[in-house]
Amino acid sequence: MSTAFSTGNLTSMASRPSAAKKPPAKKAAASAKAPAKKAAAKKAPAKKAPAKKAAAKKAAPPKPAPSPTGGIYRLVRAVWLGLAHTVGAVFRGIGQGAKNLDPAHRKDGVALLLLGLALIVAAGTWSNLRGPVGDLVEMLVTGAFGRLDLLVPILLAVVAVRFIRHPEKPEANGRIVIGLSALVIGVLGQVHIAVGSPARSEGMQAIRDAGGLIGWGAATPLTYTMGDVLAVPLLVLLTIFGLLVVTATPVNAVPQRLRHLGVRLGILPDPTERDELTDDDQRYDDQWREALPASRGRRRGPAPEAYDPDSVEQEALSRRRGRPRRSAVPQPEMNRPMDAVDVAAAAAAALDGAVLHGMPPSPIVADLTQGVSVGDRAETTPVPTPVPAARPKQEKLPKTEVPDLTKAAVPDLTKSEVPDLTKSAPDEIRDLPPRAEQLQLSGDITYSLPSLDLLERGGPGKTRSAANDAIVESLTTVFTEFKVDARVTGFTRGPTVTRYEVELGPAVKVERITALTKNIAYAVASPDVRIISPIPGKSAVGIEIPNTDREMVNLGDVLRLAAAAEDDHPMLVALGKDVEGGYVMANIAKMPHVLVAGATGSGKSSCINCLITSVMMRATPEDVRMVLVDPKRVELTAYEGIPHLITPIITNPKRAAEALQWVVREMDLRYDDLAAYGYRHIDDFNEAVRNGKVKAPEGSERELQPYPYLLVIVDELADLMMVAPRDVEDAIVRITQLARAAGIHLVLATQRPSVDVVTGLIKANVPSRLAFATSSLADSRVILDQPGAEKLIGKGDGLFLPMGANKPVRMQGAFVTEDEVAAVVQHCKDQMAPVFRDDVVVGTKQKKEIDEDIGDDLDLLCQAAELVVSTQFGSTSMLQRKLRVGFAKAGRLMDLMESRGIVGPSEGSKARDVLVKPDELDGVLAVIRGEA
Repeated sequence: MSTAFSTGNLTSMASRPSAAKKPPAKKAAASAKAPAKKAAAKKAPAKKAPAKKAAAKKAAPPKPAPSPTGGIYRLVRAVWLGLAHTVGAVFRGIGQGAKNLDPAHRKDGVALLLLGLALIVAAGTWSNLRGPVGDLVEMLVTGAFGRLDLLVPILLAVVAVRFIRHPEKPEANGRIVIGLSALVIGVLGQVHIAVGSPARSEGMQAIRDAGGLIGWGAATPLTYTMGDVLAVPLLVLLTIFGLLVVTATPVNAVPQRLRHLGVRLGILPDPTERDELTDDDQRYDDQWREALPASRGRRRGPAPEAYDPDSVEQEALSRRRGRPRRSAVPQPEMNRPMDAVDVAAAAAAALDGAVLHGMPPSPIVADLTQGVSVGDRAETTPVPTPVPAARPKQEKLPKTEVPDLTKAAVPDLTKSEVPDLTKSAPDEIRDLPPRAEQLQLSGDITYSLPSLDLLERGGPGKTRSAANDAIVESLTTVFTEFKVDARVTGFTRGPTVTRYEVELGPAVKVERITALTKNIAYAVASPDVRIISPIPGKSAVGIEIPNTDREMVNLGDVLRLAAAAEDDHPMLVALGKDVEGGYVMANIAKMPHVLVAGATGSGKSSCINCLITSVMMRATPEDVRMVLVDPKRVELTAYEGIPHLITPIITNPKRAAEALQWVVREMDLRYDDLAAYGYRHIDDFNEAVRNGKVKAPEGSERELQPYPYLLVIVDELADLMMVAPRDVEDAIVRITQLARAAGIHLVLATQRPSVDVVTGLIKANVPSRLAFATSSLADSRVILDQPGAEKLIGKGDGLFLPMGANKPVRMQGAFVTEDEVAAVVQHCKDQMAPVFRDDVVVGTKQKKEIDEDIGDDLDLLCQAAELVVSTQFGSTSMLQRKLRVGFAKAGRLMDLMESRGIVGPSEGSKARDVLVKPDELDGVLAVIRGEA
């Protein structure tokens, strides 16, 4: 078995190598046949290669043969896509063109489309148009509107006519659609119910003979749920609502509209046709006709009585003496038509006569002069100058001639339209009416207000110059070069700057104009260009550019305004002239406090002089008293000795802090009286005192007198904040928070508007700001809480931000010369000597009674004495800790108290004996201060 097994194994093992060696044998056979194959290949090489390629192609799966159906499909698909792209491109082009089309053309297209629909509907409903269109119209219109299908063409025509006649009112389209829908639904619902409320089961023809599908849809739910009794009133209310909405008539205005309709139809008389005139109006009319040429005036008849200006003046003066100073002159309102005379010239003559003789203008003149610009005064009145410039095209334009911009349009009373660019002109300078200058003060003192002749007049302001035309051309060129769709529509010239109004084209961002600030400054050769985006109350961007020929604004011109004559409030002051050419005046009592700031040479001191001079020109010492603080010692010395001062001009910053503390005490005393007698404002209390309604209690020796306004002017706040910051800030904060109702007002001026001078508490309680040119953007933000003051050009150029305003007003501050100030001050001194109060600041006599050894340590000595007496413990180390002073200062204070008998002598390291009881402290402090 072993032999067999081994033999089998050997056999198997021998068979494996033979099997493994089979491929080499085949390989050898193949190699033996290789020369024959190579020879064959050499004989026919061209036939062998195609045979192999054919074999390779046969090995790949066969492709289906192209069918003619697939080619047709691809052709149809390509044609369809090409057609779709073409149609889409056409419609996109039409849509883009319609988008860029003028809105007026689009509205005209809609109107004509509605007219076409009206014609088609009329042909289908009125004349039974045959054909597919007629059948479709009859099916849709008659099926929807029923018996009222004949009115549908008329309705469409009315809407189309409205589109043509009133294209400028697109906001009314939605209202009209809503109103017409409600009106049609209500009427068709009532028609459906009136016919018998046919149902769907009766057929479509029955519904067409009633109110149509609209009437069926409106009436069926109501009749099914409520019945005809409630459905009809509801549909009637819906109809009335639609009628009111279409006619834009509120319910409360229905009687008035009916009266107007009756007047138009001639049923009712016109209530405005009245010929009754009051006596004053008749006299004014007669004066008008006397002032007009004979060929132009038409008289109604002889005047009932002559109009004597002298008697009117005396009557006005007597009325002024008998009434309070701040009473307003009532002006009744009348509304009646005038004769066909030259209204502009007549109104000018009557208004001049009224102002000259101290009388209010006639009510008719007041109404007419609201919108009439007098033509013969256009040369002296600065009016906004329109620029009829076309929009610049995208390509660069050559220089164009700037048209004449100074032709102010005079309204023609025969025309109903006024040019869009016409803007209201500022008040004209007129002579003030004669005032009752002799005012009787308390006692036998008669005070005469200074005459306006002491103040010089200025020349007429310019409305246009060649430089303005050049700047308009430069701005147009800049907009063209930078491809900004904008145009200059007009400009208003002020004394310092001119504001050019720029109107933007559609879809132009305002930021594109503001981004061109430096380019505009380069084009007009001016570094100070300020852009207002937009102008408050206007759809325009303002570009303020300084004038090369600046003008002076005199204080006398501002105080000679008619507005200054009509308002006799003593705290009304002149500030200057704004960029539109109008004069700026402000009532300090309404501010009620103002912060004036600006760098050196910006015009801050001139503004303070104008404020003080305005008060002296309009107020007596019984009306206004002033506290002037001048740490510089040279700014306000010209006003020394005027009777309006309540204390001499304060130049010591420490004394200024004491004066502010006195103002706080005065405010508390005034509030005590207001609370005791039940009044909320000092004006009401003063009026009650003058009328005798308020009297002192029985047994009291006090005689009640009206409180004057108290005006506190601090010329340099920074010096006060450096010396006594805590005391000054606390006093200013209390005054600004509470003093308005007490008649106390504060004017703070500084040339260093930093956060350590104008603190947050002071800013929060001083709402009115007047900023002149500052040196940095940070200073402008401190004053105005916004940039702008750093771009001012100085010398009176300022930004005025009154209380409640969002944006400041640019103005040129008024100027008063030293000679004018000296003349006004001398006049006031000649009328009355000043009466000072001794308790405002510590007087000179009290200062001499203070011991010389105390020196500047008076406050520390008082604190040390109060501390030692209250604690009954005299220790030098305690003074060091409590008062935060050094050992030498504490020892000196202890020696001063020892010399005055407050503490005993030193006993080494022990505390000193306190020789004064706590109840004796007030007397000791009075002795130390020199008060006793």
